[in-house]
Amino acid sequence: MRGCNVALAVVGAIWSASALSSPVLLSPDWATQACQVWNTDPVLTQKLVESKWVSNDKGRGYKVVQIYRGDCEHSDWVELRIAQQDNKAQCIYGGARKTATPDSSIDYVMHADTGRWVEMGHGDYGPMKAMALGRLQFSGPMWEAMNNMAPFENFLLLVGKVPADTSACPADPHAAVLPGLGGH
Repeated sequence: MRGCNVALAVVGAIWSASALSSPVLLSPDWATQACQVWNTDPVLTQKLVESKWVSNDKGRGYKVVQIYRGDCEHSDWVELRIAQQDNKAQCIYGGARKTATPDSSIDYVMHADTGRWVEMGHGDYGPMKAMALGRLQFSGPMWEAMNNMAPFENFLLLVGKVPADTSACPADPHAAVLPGLGGH
């Protein structure tokens, strides 16, 4: 029995260490990694060019996708910027939100509670079910999104491909740092 307790303690320590080494889900660090993973996904990089999704940017040169966790009330959103490069829909930026007001005719804002992001990231259900049941809130060009369901589904699966700590919310970038408690 004692050996079992030691084994459980070791497994717990390993799990805790891996959770601590992963960025917080939908934090700027997580978005940087998500951007890299986006660029390895052939459905996202190719199908969004074929459908002309990526070129619908009003001449700005990129589209904005902002996402956040609905149950993390004081956390900022993260942003991905997608541009056509080398005939692929490439993620050219992933990190903290830069676009103050996304253009709802070309850009996207999505949010869901943490558990729902995890479920969608595991492929438990796709975007149609998520939106129909109110598990994923969405704003942006709806018709364009409806015509790109396979890439939209791969985007949701991206959440499960990037290791993340879901035990905490992303830090509030506007929170005051108390003297003596860190924050340089």
